Amino acid sequence: MSTLNLRAKALSDVMGRLPKEVHPPSSRISDYFGVNVFNDGAMRMFLTVDAYRALRAAIDSGESIDRRLADQVASGMKEWAASKGATHYTHWFQPLNGSSAEKHDAFFEPLGEGHSIERFDGGMLVQQEPDASSFPSGGIRNTFEARGYSAWDPGSPAFLIHGTLVIPTIFISYTGEALDFKTPLLRSIRALDEAATAVCQYFDRNVRKVTPTLGWEQEYFLIDESFYYARPDIMAAGRALFGHGPARGQQLEDHYFGSIPDRTQAFMRDFETEAIRLGIPLKTRHNEVAPNQFECAPMFEEMNLAVDHNMLLMDVMEKTARKHDMRVLFHEKPYVGVNGSGKHNNWSLATDTGVNLLRPARTPKENIQFLAFFVNTIAAVHAHADVLRASIASANNDHRLGANEAPPAIMSVFIGDYLTRLLDDLERNIKARMSPASKTELKLDIGRIPRVMLDNTDRNRTSPFAFTGNKFEFRAVGSSANCGGPMTVLNTIVAAQLKEFKQEVDALLSQGVKKDEALLRTIRALIVRSKPVRFEGNAYGEEWKQEAERRKLANIPDTPKALDAWSDKATIRLFSEMGVLSPKELEARHEIELHNYTLKIQIESRVCADMATNHVLPAAVHYQNRLIDNVKGLQDVLGREEAAKATATQVDLIKRISQHIEEVRSLSIAMIQARKAANTITDGRERAIAYCDKVKPFLERIRYHANKLEVLVDDELWPLPKMRELLFTR
Repeated sequence: MSTLNLRAKALSDVMGRLPKEVHPPSSRISDYFGVNVFNDGAMRMFLTVDAYRALRAAIDSGESIDRRLADQVASGMKEWAASKGATHYTHWFQPLNGSSAEKHDAFFEPLGEGHSIERFDGGMLVQQEPDASSFPSGGIRNTFEARGYSAWDPGSPAFLIHGTLVIPTIFISYTGEALDFKTPLLRSIRALDEAATAVCQYFDRNVRKVTPTLGWEQEYFLIDESFYYARPDIMAAGRALFGHGPARGQQLEDHYFGSIPDRTQAFMRDFETEAIRLGIPLKTRHNEVAPNQFECAPMFEEMNLAVDHNMLLMDVMEKTARKHDMRVLFHEKPYVGVNGSGKHNNWSLATDTGVNLLRPARTPKENIQFLAFFVNTIAAVHAHADVLRASIASANNDHRLGANEAPPAIMSVFIGDYLTRLLDDLERNIKARMSPASKTELKLDIGRIPRVMLDNTDRNRTSPFAFTGNKFEFRAVGSSANCGGPMTVLNTIVAAQLKEFKQEVDALLSQGVKKDEALLRTIRALIVRSKPVRFEGNAYGEEWKQEAERRKLANIPDTPKALDAWSDKATIRLFSEMGVLSPKELEARHEIELHNYTLKIQIESRVCADMATNHVLPAAVHYQNRLIDNVKGLQDVLGREEAAKATATQVDLIKRISQHIEEVRSLSIAMIQARKAANTITDGRERAIAYCDKVKPFLERIRYHANKLEVLVDDELWPLPKMRELLFTR
């Protein structure tokens, strides 16, 4: 089919779509929640008492399972899966390419002479050896050194999908280095548990474990599959490299929380049904601000499980969308001029005694505990803003940060007017209360700390890290990201800060200072030290950039330089001391992320040049030739002098089209040359910077002239679905 007809065909296909019927297994979600999960109920039914206790201990406290009991767990797991029709099993892991990975093996094993059995033992459950050579390793492994290991993570339950038993695992190299997101995440969870539990002992000696919790909000766009195939840029790069802004975009904001379109509703019900079966506690769905943008969100969960569930859900959504003749776009900024998509990470800390450590309490005494964890978190962000920025850096997210309700690249903390006044008051007054003369009145003075009410803060959508009542919302995380990356960093920096906090409090205690006084003194010092990172205003404004510079807060808008934090000596020392990432693992991640950035800009550049040459310019030349034929025809009929006035508009249009054609052509050639020059650079960081500074700017310049041609060329001849169609055709 002619390129010029692809858009017309796509429009015809979309207009004929009807919602597909979806029939959940029950009208009550509780009837089928977790039915495809090897959860506690399934464990009790299919495991021996010893195997159940061993697995429960591994889940609850991280105890190891010996081989004999691992065999029993594997046998019970296989029987459960087989009872539901499973024929294969796989170790499911999260390599550093940003996706999940799996290799399926059959339970079936031939015995010879026409006999066979279904086999799955403890060794198969606990460990596999997937080929590690083709996954990103950042130099940890050579291509010819292929061996890597996936190892079972009992803390995330196995589940069943498409007739396959799926076992969540970590992924490490032959020499033991982490090659995935899960391994450092689990290490950071352990580090945070140890540090937070130690601080909790000041307040409640019954606390034995602190678990970080996560509630993510997944934003995404939907696009009809016909439009998807008619847009090479969206297919290859996940975003529209060309497209003139429509007269109506999101300025009316009438899509936000509006009635969900029928086709979208059917898609949502379908993927939610599968998610509920898999134990993902989806709770919320709604229209987002931009047209054809939506959001879903689950209940809070223990962080390790929440990260797994997010990666699993993204896969389920993509597969389900195809069934509904749609595609999901997780790109952070698929369309210019409207909201991008984030994955807001709502982070908190929960004790094994049932306390949310970031939930303001009812009594002043309990509020000292709240203030300890609240202020330490702010102090951690202030001290390690550079590595927190690096954790959300990507080519995709660079397009999103700093506009349309997405926070800027400057890391700051929003806590609201009430808590700001409280911290300012503590900063001013506690020092006086801690004077020697007032020590005996300390217990009474604690009563001056007011009750902190839940939801006493407004929301600031321009803040990258905002306190929202009983949690911190890390809004800067991108929609396509693995939550494990930024959450590993957040856990680690807070753990390090809490560890330092305890050392300072203990030092005061050793000097004979009373506990409450020692706690409040140390909290006050942190309030003063971390004050520059707190900002309550509009983070989009130019004034904030200037103010941030005065406060010595970094503003690094581009990924290659933001990633420098990974190789900083302080970062290396931090992650090494906390036992989360070794220097070698940090170096590898730095190299991988630089390489990923380069590849994404390289792909966009190639697609841009291809579309300019094979779509935009042919349509423009075709229309230009029509105009030329029209001018010539009028000259033949009217004569040159009389036709000069009659064809003035056409001639002007021909000239304008010619100018933009030449700009698109020459800029495309220059971009290709810049890309070739960048490819000759051997240093990964310098190559990424070259792509950022020398290649990437051409994309916007070519877009500008291509968009001008879109407006000038006859709509009937334009080959690419336009923004108005991508955003409003459903």
